[in-house]
Amino acid sequence: MRIADKWQDYKIIDTSGGEKLERWGGITLVRPDPQVIWHSEHKTDLWKRADAVYHRSSKGGGEWEFRRKFPESWNIEYGELRFVIRPTGFKHTGLFPEQAVNWDFMSDRIRTAKASGREIKVLNLFAYTGGATLACANAGASVTHVDASKGMVSWARDNAEASALADRPIRWLVDDCEKFVKREIRRGNRYDGIVMDPPSYGRGPGGEIWKLEDCIFDLVKLCTEVLSEDPIFFLLNSYTTGLSPSVMAYILSETVGERFGGQVQADEIGLPVELSKSPFPCGSTAIWTR
Repeated sequence: MRIADKWQDYKIIDTSGGEKLERWGGITLVRPDPQVIWHSEHKTDLWKRADAVYHRSSKGGGEWEFRRKFPESWNIEYGELRFVIRPTGFKHTGLFPEQAVNWDFMSDRIRTAKASGREIKVLNLFAYTGGATLACANAGASVTHVDASKGMVSWARDNAEASALADRPIRWLVDDCEKFVKREIRRGNRYDGIVMDPPSYGRGPGGEIWKLEDCIFDLVKLCTEVLSEDPIFFLLNSYTTGLSPSVMAYILSETVGERFGGQVQADEIGLPVELSKSPFPCGSTAIWTR
């Protein structure tokens, strides 16, 4: 497992009974997580003193119980990046901290390529609130940020402002990812790196239905047609438990690897847990490089 262990402003403190206790800056939250199938004893009374708890509803969704007054949003930092954190009605906060391990990987690749005199263009699909976009832009790449949600793209732009990266060459696009890639193919636009973090299930702005297992192979294959002649990475994330790292690696090998050679690595990604000896699993990533 690749562990995102460089955080100062974020920490998983403990996990048990379908929930995780986290610290986001100076604020502690309890949120449900389907990975937490164990019922170990709570290792701290911070569970009882958390600032807010998200309660799932038996009818779907849920709501926050705020135990004290705190700002609607606040900032946390990762290196030179700054993110706006905001508890939402669907339990999320606007950031997946485990992705920091991938931000570091892409940043290193971009800086190495730029050191040889190359200009690097990156395409970020299903780009959410822009963690990967900001990491790549901060490393010196031009980035095209695509997400079907206008609200998420607006949030990503707020993160760029907070990180002092608003003046970097970033294209902010509210669009269906597959339709956008098809247009880029026709336009002849090419990218040196692609990162995608597709949802397990979703709908595009025109009502298009997305189901990861049914769509991901064809989309990855389509994306090989917008890669440059000398790409530096293709990174694929998944939170779907049925899509193992080895399956994702196979998909990249049969698409990007078939066209460009290179090698593929895949593994779980995770976060350290302060009061546990074991890291917490947070999904999987497969990476193609050459």
